[in-house]
Amino acid sequence: MNFVFDSHAHYFDRRFESEYEGGADALLDAIYPTQVARIVNVGTDVSSSRRAIAQAAKYEGMYAAVGIHPGDCHFVADPETELAALRSLLEDREERKKNKIVALGEIGLDYHFEAYGEIPMDKERERFFFECQMEMARDFDLPVIIHDREAHGDCFETVLKYPKVKGVFHSYSGSAEMATELVKRGWYISFSGTLTFKNASQVRRAALAVPKDRLLIETDAPYLAPHPLRGSMNHSGLLSYVLETLGELWNCSLEEAARATYENASRLFGL
Repeated sequence: MNFVFDSHAHYFDRRFESEYEGGADALLDAIYPTQVARIVNVGTDVSSSRRAIAQAAKYEGMYAAVGIHPGDCHFVADPETELAALRSLLEDREERKKNKIVALGEIGLDYHFEAYGEIPMDKERERFFFECQMEMARDFDLPVIIHDREAHGDCFETVLKYPKVKGVFHSYSGSAEMATELVKRGWYISFSGTLTFKNASQVRRAALAVPKDRLLIETDAPYLAPHPLRGSMNHSGLLSYVLETLGELWNCSLEEAARATYENASRLFGL
């Protein structure tokens, strides 16, 4: 039986249409269920969240997360209207269940582009969207999927404000010490193809600091393809590379690593 659980992907991304014949549907038909058993399809704004829901309806093993990404929040013309639309996807418990929504995400902070002077970013706007969505997660008792890119301290401080909200820091890039503190507070930590990169010693140290019952794996597809395919289009069928590296760190088989991370993700998302 296949126990591979991709805890974070974006199968609505247009890159699938341009780089895979038949697009995301053809790719998913090819990899279910032999290469992956479950996927959480993660929205980045209300429009893509609705597309994630529509795709999840097509596959028994696919679920949806809905939320407003810190990068996308800068392009929202009317924040109150967008947040109200997001809330409307969440407030009816039965409708959430019907739509296979298992988390609120991805949400968080992203200071990367501002740090490199590529795009002017409004940190206050990002924090506003982050905190509004953390409040929704608290109100609706949902786990969250956190995006933290070069904003480790502010992300950590923000989640501490909401002790009743738990979830996962996806594609983790913080320190081993921060991962340890998050786990103590009930959080999960997820690792993507970056775990396999040759220059990822800090990421691997962080993975070793996470207990085996709190670690998830993901693709962040179509991004972050693992070594030796770095730079190519990523998809759930490539998680074997991440599992192989994780097995080396844990000194166990790929199958054992897959089963453990499958059980962890299923627990977090209530599946």
